[in-house]
Amino acid sequence: MTRIVIIGGGPGGYEAALVAAQLGAQTTLIERDGPGGACVLTDCVPSKTLIATSVRKQALLDAPSLGVAFDGGLDGDVGVASVDLPLVNKRVKELAQAQSADIAARVEAEGVEIVKAQGRLVDPQVVKAGDRTIRADVVLVATGATPRILPGAEPDGERILTWRQLYDLDKLPEHLIVVGSGVTGAEFAGAYRSLGAEVTLVSSRDRMMPNEDADGAEVLEEVYRRRGMNVMGRSRAASVKRTADGVVVTLEDGRTAEGSHALMTVGMIPNTAGIGLEEAGVQLDPHGFIKVDKVSRTSAPGVYAAGDCTGVLMLASVAAMQGRIAVWHALGEAVQPLRLATVASNIFTDPEIAAVGVAQRVIEAGQIDAKVVKLPLATNARAKMQGFNDGFVKLFCRPNTQIVLGGVVVAPRASELILAVSVAVQQRLTVDQLAHTFAVYPSLSGSITEAARRLMQPETALDF
Repeated sequence: MTRIVIIGGGPGGYEAALVAAQLGAQTTLIERDGPGGACVLTDCVPSKTLIATSVRKQALLDAPSLGVAFDGGLDGDVGVASVDLPLVNKRVKELAQAQSADIAARVEAEGVEIVKAQGRLVDPQVVKAGDRTIRADVVLVATGATPRILPGAEPDGERILTWRQLYDLDKLPEHLIVVGSGVTGAEFAGAYRSLGAEVTLVSSRDRMMPNEDADGAEVLEEVYRRRGMNVMGRSRAASVKRTADGVVVTLEDGRTAEGSHALMTVGMIPNTAGIGLEEAGVQLDPHGFIKVDKVSRTSAPGVYAAGDCTGVLMLASVAAMQGRIAVWHALGEAVQPLRLATVASNIFTDPEIAAVGVAQRVIEAGQIDAKVVKLPLATNARAKMQGFNDGFVKLFCRPNTQIVLGGVVVAPRASELILAVSVAVQQRLTVDQLAHTFAVYPSLSGSITEAARRLMQPETALDF
């Protein structure tokens, strides 16, 4: 029987463990903090739970425009909608622990042994876990990553924080300064603004989320400014210092921003130091990420890697797929290499921004020839009914074959709406096939089929 040892119990680790057990391998999962890893316990699950609360609060703030009043009438005063932050954080932590327990139960039910310890490689076929030494035929490293710390802005857990420290606050920050305007910064900035905190978002670039769809980022920035957020562009932070009753962020151009708390969202560093990788022959890139190929193999025979420690699109879904692919490959199963062009992603802001496939910047750079259509959400009947004015559906296809290349959805629950586009990209469907698929009326998903109809060749378009 093949013995597989997995170091790290996040999505890359536990999903790989499930596949290994189902294929009959003797499987050991080593995880220091608990099944689900940082993704479930401190990062993805907690942050999206907090965001769910903030979206509900924002819905209350927007309710008067739909004719719903409480306490304050309909004249722009929505009355009292308070936030009990200790209760919010309690729910966040309990939900994370419950999800971890569910994962543990599922993994153990498949016969996987869970070892709570720090794992490290002794050599490509030997793993040390606490005081145990385990021999393995295959090793998968899925140790994740940790928030990056800027020199001169070291978190203290009270006023200067990483996102993993937010859930210990006993009251809502009066003025939260978010340093870093990537996906994580944008998500937390929007959440805390909707919860009622004053928020300043410090961005070193011209706009928020410079690596994401420009149209989507523009819509979100407009929404944030309208809700009262201070978005500071071209403002790289030089230092963050604690004051007597708050923080002061000094920018490289000499300007300062003062607030009650600072949240540092300036990237991630891989958890690859001190776990025996280089000694075992596992090559790292200059930033410390594990080098892997498209079936998750490292440079050491029999050693695979998955998830954030590889730096390959830091998404839970990608980590999980890397882990599954690694096990399928190691056990000789038929396997399709990881195709990044088919990965769907979502930014859990309000509205959400979801994307899959080719990006518009690639099209604009002339690297891919494509037709583009963009439909504003404001013209969608369901959006009008629900009071959604911000967002759009954008679809890309090849000019001749009409094959769907990708798309972007900016809308409430865009994470759900993008599935139709993702299926089209994965299965190489044409806009004709997508356009002739029934959508419910009225529905937000109707804008996807409408976009496809607009991309159809005139000779294939039909009037009903």
